[in-house]
Amino acid sequence: MPARARSHSALQEALARAVSGEVAGDPATLATHSTDASNYRHIPLLVVRPRSADDVVAALRVCAEHGAPVLPRGAATSIGGQAANRAVILDFTRHLNRVLDLDPAARTARVEPGLVLDRLRERAAGHGLTFGPDPSTHSRCTIGGMIGNNACGSHSVAWGKTVDNVRALEIALLDGTRLEVGPTSPAELEEFCAREDPVGALYRRLRDLRDEYLADIRLGYPKLPRRVSGYNLEYLLPENGFDVAKALVGSEGTCATMLSAVLDLAPVPATRALAVLGFENSIAAADAVPSLLDLPVLTMEGIEAGLVAALDARKPGDRSTLPDGTAWLYLETGGGDAAEALAVAHQVAARAPQVGASSLVVQDPVAQRKLWRIREEGAGLATRLADGSEAWSGWEDSAVPPDRLGAYLREFDLLLDKHGRKGVVYGHFGDGCLHVRIDFPMAAPEAKEAYRSFMVEAAELVVSHGGSLSGEHGDGQARAELLPLMFSPRLMRAFAGFKAAFDPANGMNPGRVVDPAPLDADLRTVIAPPVLPTRARLALHADDGDLAAASRRCVGVGKCVSASGGMMCPSYRATGKEEHSTRGRARLLFEMLAGDVIEDGWRSPEVRDALDLCLGCKACKSDCPVGVDMASYRTEFLSRHYERRIRPMSHYTMGALPRWLRLGAPFARAVNAVAGGPLRPVLNRMGGIAAERELPQLAAPTFASWFRRRERVASSSKVVLWPDTFTNFFDPRVGRDAVAVLEALGHEVVIPERTVCCGLTWHSTGQLGTARRVLRRSLDALDPWLRKGIPVIGLEPSCTATLREDGSELLPEDARTALLKRGVRTFAEHVGESELPALAKSSAPVLTQVHCHQHADLGYDADSRLLGRLSEHSQVLREGCCGLAGNFGFQRGHYDVSVAVAEHQLMPALRAAPEGTVVHADGFSCRTQIRQLSEHRPEHLASLTARALGVSSD
Repeated sequence: MPARARSHSALQEALARAVSGEVAGDPATLATHSTDASNYRHIPLLVVRPRSADDVVAALRVCAEHGAPVLPRGAATSIGGQAANRAVILDFTRHLNRVLDLDPAARTARVEPGLVLDRLRERAAGHGLTFGPDPSTHSRCTIGGMIGNNACGSHSVAWGKTVDNVRALEIALLDGTRLEVGPTSPAELEEFCAREDPVGALYRRLRDLRDEYLADIRLGYPKLPRRVSGYNLEYLLPENGFDVAKALVGSEGTCATMLSAVLDLAPVPATRALAVLGFENSIAAADAVPSLLDLPVLTMEGIEAGLVAALDARKPGDRSTLPDGTAWLYLETGGGDAAEALAVAHQVAARAPQVGASSLVVQDPVAQRKLWRIREEGAGLATRLADGSEAWSGWEDSAVPPDRLGAYLREFDLLLDKHGRKGVVYGHFGDGCLHVRIDFPMAAPEAKEAYRSFMVEAAELVVSHGGSLSGEHGDGQARAELLPLMFSPRLMRAFAGFKAAFDPANGMNPGRVVDPAPLDADLRTVIAPPVLPTRARLALHADDGDLAAASRRCVGVGKCVSASGGMMCPSYRATGKEEHSTRGRARLLFEMLAGDVIEDGWRSPEVRDALDLCLGCKACKSDCPVGVDMASYRTEFLSRHYERRIRPMSHYTMGALPRWLRLGAPFARAVNAVAGGPLRPVLNRMGGIAAERELPQLAAPTFASWFRRRERVASSSKVVLWPDTFTNFFDPRVGRDAVAVLEALGHEVVIPERTVCCGLTWHSTGQLGTARRVLRRSLDALDPWLRKGIPVIGLEPSCTATLREDGSELLPEDARTALLKRGVRTFAEHVGESELPALAKSSAPVLTQVHCHQHADLGYDADSRLLGRLSEHSQVLREGCCGLAGNFGFQRGHYDVSVAVAEHQLMPALRAAPEGTVVHADGFSCRTQIRQLSEHRPEHLASLTARALGVSSD
């Protein structure tokens, strides 16, 4: 064994002995932790997930003994590269994530470093309090990461940066020394300096540093609200109370490891309103900022049309309402009641004519949330420009004094033009902080040169305006090399002395802030190019068929590692493991193509195992700000992984389900008797089906058989009803009710004469050849109606989505897929546009589980409108998959995760539903999960509509 491998093994063994938490060095863990939300890639030495502060101290001592660098890390949403390094990563998110104490009277909270910001805000909200800084990643960023980066967020004009809200820190040094730091009185400082221990040595170094560089510290920092670059040495000044805690905020893990923090909490307004001002362009919006700074607002955020267009393209039926303009400022107001918040918002709007702006006041909280989504998803939305080109972080969050913002933005636009670059600008205009993603040619041979030349000139530009290289995200590897352009040589020496005071061995996150790594080194697209062919078998239209571009689509913003909000990512929410998140899987695919950490290419067991728990729900396709489509990537992987190999038995059984159902349908009673009898455990085992699962009963007759025997109702208005596999063989009543409704509305309903299928089950298991043949035969059957423009109405959301969205991915060369996309409609889309008779709304409450594919590909607006005509009271569940997800929950080894996914929202809602609640679920898998895990008997929207019209088949 090589000496390096022996040393690495010895370190892992020593850590495993020292800590009670997990110590991981497997390829999957190293791959998923190899980057953050930046452009950089560093394969870590190991990943440690400590369970306690004692674990952290023990791990630090082991690393110090072995000379191993250490990187404390939270959610890894850092954009500068400070959360990736060749080091032992201390991952606090798994275990050290609690609120230890919350004192409403003192308005403080003590928290652990891995606590997610939203969890703190939820706890504080019960007392009318909040933690002021709120980055757009608030649903997953951790307090430790916010302190490490000195994070800010949209409300910094009201509540400042993280440094303004930190009262004390409990820290550990690399040698294991543990201490609490905060404001230090002169008497306390003398007392600390007199100690003959590591704490005394630390305070003596800090005192001497302050005294030596007193004038440099007082005069060497630019005066602006968003200076985040460099260390906060100004807090060591006598007039600032020698506050070591605040001095450490923004140190990016380069000095010490946080064990806990005492935070200040702020009163939260009872209600809020939003005034939106529209401008001709972003420069006009920036010019207006100085004239608006006197307004009593909570935010002053800027966006431009590129972000709005990107989000609207993802949700075409749900466009944003904004005042006239191509750039906008969001000015949020608060008050003790709605009237007060609204009055201030109108005060803001009244200022609009003075700054040449249009205006819109938004009071409805839902409408406000919709507008804020544009701003919060900016980091993801801006990574793909309008022409489809990739855009990158790097020059991500520069800041200038707010009264210089317009001038700076003008020159910045000229700099972009000079370098032939484009980018979408947005950010915290009220604090002079700009965010931008730029189309650096990161996959081209000139990547390093182009990146460096722009970054250097951009740094020179922002410094010329009295600004900061970073106004929010920290320096990391992207900007630390440029700090000498912003700070004097003496102040740079003071920074080095500050780090050395805490970390004389340079073992804490080395290469960041002090003695930095080059900004153009370690660029992941440069050092880890694909070594496998990257032309996809699926069309992957969004990435021009390039798997490498698809794997780069994930930029690490981490919305998929949120515990709540949206449907993504159900498997991560069930297991809490990075490799089961969309982000983790995307990184595994990236590393698989690079062939370094993941060495087996398409045969990789690490990628296979991570994708095994992907439900294929497609939530990431719509919920991920950059539109990562992991369900499609999984299909692509499975098609290659099992090429000319034995597949899992479930691929032969459930993957070919339509074929087996067609063969078994004539013998439905016999099949049901066997499947529901003593032989079921044997059948489940042979078929790769979870032992806990009951097999759904075959219907007799099938929907198609019933339809072909009935008397035809002729009409000049013809529609095709798609007889999907699940409706046809398992739930024909849904089809009968749909026919009854459509005929009651005056349509002639037809179905294809031959057996048809969308190919979903073969597609989802990566059996692309069969899926294409099946879909092509179905296109042959539909062709006459498609060419006449006769609508094809789908009942099963997964099949409808496959026809409408996946058809062109499977058969991009077949022009009929474009007709299919235009011609396929959901039941609600078609019926909702019809002249329905007056309906007596049901008084029974309706609880709706939205199918994931409907959420991702089809949209639910038409269904909501139709449901509103059927029921007085409805509740729609929009936070998670049912957990069955087609064949996923039936596969052996998936049952526990399937149930855990259902327990996120569906099962608690079912248990809480009042007696008499009608449960509505259009997806057959959703209805099956509900039937098998509860006493409820869910209904399809077609059946609810038929009942309201008095034409139900019941």
